[in-house]
Amino acid sequence: MFAAAAVLLTTAVPLLLPKQAAAQCIDEAIRDELNARRRYRGVEPRLFKKALRHELTVFGGMYSADLLSSWALVGGAYTFHFSESLGLEASFGYTRTRSDLVTTIENSRGITLLHLDQRVFVYTGHLLWSLAYGKVRWFGGSISRFDFYLALGGGVTDNQTANGLTFSGGFGLEFFFGDWFAIRLDLRDQVLQQEILGETSIVQNLAATLGFSIFMPFHP
Repeated sequence: MFAAAAVLLTTAVPLLLPKQAAAQCIDEAIRDELNARRRYRGVEPRLFKKALRHELTVFGGMYSADLLSSWALVGGAYTFHFSESLGLEASFGYTRTRSDLVTTIENSRGITLLHLDQRVFVYTGHLLWSLAYGKVRWFGGSISRFDFYLALGGGVTDNQTANGLTFSGGFGLEFFFGDWFAIRLDLRDQVLQQEILGETSIVQNLAATLGFSIFMPFHP
């Protein structure tokens, strides 16, 4: 009996070994093909690093007020990124007050109701929370990373019509290029109390901006 078992084992082992070797060769071929496809798609294993870096931003856009007309908005921001997901931002914006409705009334009646052409300063701080990130290929060329984030905070709107604090929230997209440069698209909704012509209202002013950022240190 032992002799028969030995004969069967001796016969089966050579038959199994080629199958295992063939399966291993197939697995290696599939792996090599997948790696080749990844290289063809231009997948880059290294991601843009934000954690423990400083971000300086200059931006411009439009400031649309509930009780006033839209006007250009310019400013800057500083952000410290505690991690890849969380950052603390301090920003400053400059715009001017203008109302086409009030101007029309003043011109028709020959009176001055409100000195509208005044400077507006917006000081805010936001907590930035990156919810998702991904990669995008630009016109079939290079690949860059982008982040989608939420912003929540508040501050002060300094002009003749604003009263008290400003609460602010919104979202943004940031596209990263190289090790230290980025382009930002932001939309912020600013809620504050405003008084015009003796009427006080809670308003929502929208700020839409395009920004350009540099990250320091330049090489994470």
